[in-house]
Amino acid sequence: MSHIPTSYSWLTEVAPQPLMIRHAIAEYGVMEGVGAAENPVILGWAAEVGLAGSYSSDVIPWCGLFMAVVARRAGKAIPDKPLWALSWSRFGRAADRPVLGDVLVFKRGGGGHVGLYVGEDATAFHVLGGNQSDRVCITRIARARLFAARRPAYRQMPATARPCLLAAAGALSHNEA
Repeated sequence: MSHIPTSYSWLTEVAPQPLMIRHAIAEYGVMEGVGAAENPVILGWAAEVGLAGSYSSDVIPWCGLFMAVVARRAGKAIPDKPLWALSWSRFGRAADRPVLGDVLVFKRGGGGHVGLYVGEDATAFHVLGGNQSDRVCITRIARARLFAARRPAYRQMPATARPCLLAAAGALSHNEA
């Protein structure tokens, strides 16, 4: 695993962190295997959430798998068919205004993508997710692609779960697969 970029290092200092953010950051930098190789960490996630029978290769899109392991570790219920990114539009409850730790679901050619809100700028959401450039990382995704914003169930919402305005640094992602 690699370290989170300096521009996002504040995420490791946020206290208390939303649990899903904490568990996602712990996996920052995990990447799929090169060529025919499989990353045993990613395949282990499938076993951890009971999907080993339906997920056998990290060349299969794994953003939903990453969200499932993060949600499960945070004690949150995962939606039916969690490997399908658009299934996450039924997770938790609807969020009118995304905040730190919310689940963002995006449409893309051929399906969808899911990740966690870590911030936003004027044109994009900054998303911590899996299978973004074949790894767990933070990328910018155009606001116009947002399909759903969903809030995890909290007993008490962390004070840090708030909108985070960030600089528009880095290219926009157009296809997270």
